[in-house]
Amino acid sequence: MTFSIVARDPATGAVGVAVASKFLAVGAIVPWARAEAGAVATQAFADVTIGPRALVLLADGIAPAQVLEQLLAGDPQRDDRQVGIVGANGQAASFTGTTCMVHASSRTGAGYAAQGNILASAEVVDELASTFIRTEGSFAHRLVTALEAGQAAGGDRRGQQSAALLVVKTGGGYGGNHDRYLDLRVDDNPAPITELGRLLALHHLYFDRPRPEDLVPVSGGIRAKLKRLLDAAGGAVPDGSFADRLWGLMATENLEERWVSAEVIDRAALDFLYDRYGKS
Repeated sequence: MTFSIVARDPATGAVGVAVASKFLAVGAIVPWARAEAGAVATQAFADVTIGPRALVLLADGIAPAQVLEQLLAGDPQRDDRQVGIVGANGQAASFTGTTCMVHASSRTGAGYAAQGNILASAEVVDELASTFIRTEGSFAHRLVTALEAGQAAGGDRRGQQSAALLVVKTGGGYGGNHDRYLDLRVDDNPAPITELGRLLALHHLYFDRPRPEDLVPVSGGIRAKLKRLLDAAGGAVPDGSFADRLWGLMATENLEERWVSAEVIDRAALDFLYDRYGKS
């Protein structure tokens, strides 16, 4: 009752899963991933134990196709299952049981596996895969764009309810001491993929580090503008020097990762602060 894509990003080594369904909180069931092991989507009549068990086998160096064979061997409900797997090296495999409700299919290629069941048509999985392959930009953006294309092709034939995005990479999590770079879930929404895209944009705003080319000197008109914003923010910022007040406002808005110094400011942070306080 779901369509999903599992994939690996060759540029960063990240692996991830994007999924959507007419099902409450699909992100709590389908997506599983571990850095340097791989990613798994377990769906249809999902056995949620397949996700963690598959990751153990992938971490041991077993290829995705063999992982599927081991996990589904002897499973009395294997014909109702659908599973997609990608390994840390980009090898991929997908399984669709013979009694998965129509339309159900999968497609695999270098670095990805796309699959779905109870779909509007075969085009859903084809659009998932093709869009992921041809889309440029960040890995997470490519995954969400693939979901959007699958939905545009008809998606889950019963409608929409939830979507999720899970991306892991070594040291990629907040604080740098775990692998969960992105774990975004829309549990119940009439347009969950659209909402997932909005959450992804917020994640980039709050957690991406500024690029050197996006830094703006805090001088002249920019400094005057920021002083007006600080005054408009009122109690949201502490008393003190300009630098202390600017840092305080950035921290209040959860923009700490965008902070460089009081001498330069990230363009995205500046635009956000102006939109938030410049109209006060």
